[in-house]
Amino acid sequence: MRSYTKEIAIGFVPVFILFLQFVVGVNTLPLVFMAGIAGGLLYVAKSRGQLAAMGGERKGKIRPAVPLSFDEIGGQDRAKQELIEALDFLVHQDQISKFGIRPLKGILLTGPPGTGKTLLAKAASAYTDSVYIAASGSEFVEMYVGVGASRIRDMFKEARQKAQKAGKTSAVIFIDEIDVIGGKRDGGQQREYDQTLNQLLTELDGIHTSESPRILLIGATNRKEMLDSALLRPGRFDRHIGVDLPDKKGRNHILRIHARNKPLHDEVSMDKIAEESFGFSGAQLESVMNESAIYAMREESETIMQRHLSMAIDKVMMGEKTDRESTKEERERVALHELGHAITAEIVRPGSVSQVALSPRGQALGYVRHNPQQDRYLYTREFLEEQIMIALGGAAAEEQFYGDRSTGSRGDFDQAMSIVRTMVESGLTEMGIVNESMMTPDKWASVSNNILNHLMSRVKQLLEERKDVFIRSLEVLTAEETLGGQQFRDLLDQSGDVAKETIMS
Repeated sequence: MRSYTKEIAIGFVPVFILFLQFVVGVNTLPLVFMAGIAGGLLYVAKSRGQLAAMGGERKGKIRPAVPLSFDEIGGQDRAKQELIEALDFLVHQDQISKFGIRPLKGILLTGPPGTGKTLLAKAASAYTDSVYIAASGSEFVEMYVGVGASRIRDMFKEARQKAQKAGKTSAVIFIDEIDVIGGKRDGGQQREYDQTLNQLLTELDGIHTSESPRILLIGATNRKEMLDSALLRPGRFDRHIGVDLPDKKGRNHILRIHARNKPLHDEVSMDKIAEESFGFSGAQLESVMNESAIYAMREESETIMQRHLSMAIDKVMMGEKTDRESTKEERERVALHELGHAITAEIVRPGSVSQVALSPRGQALGYVRHNPQQDRYLYTREFLEEQIMIALGGAAAEEQFYGDRSTGSRGDFDQAMSIVRTMVESGLTEMGIVNESMMTPDKWASVSNNILNHLMSRVKQLLEERKDVFIRSLEVLTAEETLGGQQFRDLLDQSGDVAKETIMS
């Protein structure tokens, strides 16, 4: 049962004091004064005890940071080499002083999300044996003027103090998403962002700092074009290092790093997974290995099989399978749509189809899985037109069998329009080299319609000649929900043999 002693005492004391003051006639002012002092002292003592307890608890939870080496970061050999060369200016200070080299103050890491910019910054601090402090650009954004600038000053001050306390000669400050505070200034009214950026520029210039300990600022962004020119000039960010998506060799390295603690079956081919994951970032590749382990655990398998990794790639690329129930007409429409993509892909790029699936995954009701292609970084007009034709194959198949289209082609049209824009900006259209800013909406519409209508007519003609392939493939796909690449090519070859016999007769 709850005790009310404390509440009764709190209510009784003031009543008793009033009784003494006004009934008995005793002067209670000294008593009240002494009670106030005693209460204040008790409160201070209690507060200090709580702070000490909190400090002890926080101290007990601190764990030393595990140093990260460059060998544990895969897929970024060029970026690591450039970064190590820049960091050697901190490591070998006697040599740089001999040649009169000015020490670096800032390194900017640019590249898509998930490529390992934060990991490179951590490895940089371990390589230079420096104190490491990390922050995000959003931590310095406040509605109150001067708060962001004050936090910048405090961060650099903290870095110097920690380096001196630890006996280090340098400190590394990492600011992720630096474009939040380092964006271009419009020259208008002073804003909180401008004051924060001005303070960052001042700290980089080293006006208020000594030569020791040296402070190296590493910034990361995927929007380099948004940064202010004053921040990018030499003497502030002296090195701009691109951290791009890994190539096949880099993807293989990353996959092997994340597979160290996972039981892989002997049949697993990392080279094949690296080929199938073209365009994946390091974070996505880590997710592929993690999801494959989850699939193996669900099936109570002792090891991770090749199919688990293939399923994981599909999940990372398009999302998990869903339980959507569709009507028979919708299933047939989706099947014909995907077969349109597959037939077009096999015609323009033989052997490219790996699987045609009717199972819903993510926002897609069906999908075509393509065989890995060689990494490509330059695209010709012919290649881009083939990509557009493959994207339009689904809508062309729907028109061929139903006489109209559905909303399922929306994503395909977005992809086709994006490729058309790339062709225009690269001077691969009949207009030649043009300035994008001079293109009016009407001109964009005219160019897009000409290209897309021409390629759509080509796709329709190709699919019309192989109408029997749709019929035979549709039966297998609706019954089994998947159609293997070789099985699909056999059906396509049968159509070609029939056509040849017809021509010969």
